[in-house]
Amino acid sequence: MPAVPSCILEPLWDQFVNLLPDRHVVHPLGCHRPRISERVVFDKLVQVLVLGCAYDKIADTSCSASTIRRRRDEWIAAGVFAELDRLVLDAYDRIAGLQLDDIAVDGCIVKAPCGGQAAGRSPVDRGKQGTKRSLAVDAVGIPLGVVVAGANCHDSPLLSSTLDTVDRLGPLPEHVTVHLDRGYDSTKTRDLLASRGLHGRIAEKGKPAPVQVGKRWVVERTNSWHNRGFKKLAICTERRTTVIDAFVALANAIITLRRLVRSAWTTHRWDTRPSRRP
Repeated sequence: MPAVPSCILEPLWDQFVNLLPDRHVVHPLGCHRPRISERVVFDKLVQVLVLGCAYDKIADTSCSASTIRRRRDEWIAAGVFAELDRLVLDAYDRIAGLQLDDIAVDGCIVKAPCGGQAAGRSPVDRGKQGTKRSLAVDAVGIPLGVVVAGANCHDSPLLSSTLDTVDRLGPLPEHVTVHLDRGYDSTKTRDLLASRGLHGRIAEKGKPAPVQVGKRWVVERTNSWHNRGFKKLAICTERRTTVIDAFVALANAIITLRRLVRSAWTTHRWDTRPSRRP
């Protein structure tokens, strides 16, 4: 059984393979051994992302662990994962439409037992190594951008760089409300939002959160999609930030494409449309 349903994996692969850079072979005979298929490596990376297993555990006779790592780094250097995330997001915007009048931002701390560039002392895990993902979503929870930092970084200083990731979408609507929890309740945050022409709805310190939660719950749900659906993100064992960003981009592409298929299932017809709503 595939790690991701075929109705999601196949269109994702069709877009991914068109982003792969051209190879320039300099060996006079082509290569010493036949090159492992790009599709095999792609499927292995999806399994690593979903199952959270080590490369050595997912490797078999069809593909070695060193090949998975080497091909992963080649694709990261070519910007394939980031471009895939952007293209899937553009497709969702064209077909279903992003709802950017309301944007929710929040951070999520996960374990990082191997440490690394994006690890720090976790305030919620007895000072053990952890990683924080600062996530921005639209009104229905579609991931717009993610910033990775150490778990000891406060949410508020990451807000500016998180909102910068939304700029790739182009001009925002005239009136945009950013929904934040009480961790962002400060004059600095309000000044930042005002300088960007954004209206902030921030939960106030000292008041019960459920009463003033507003439309912020969607970012909590997307954080749950990340952690429950992709074990590699729930327990981050990668040490380099570029690799973490690549896996986050691939997870965002899968989430966005799944939501697109789900929303288009009742409004569109296509040859490979699944028999039931995913």
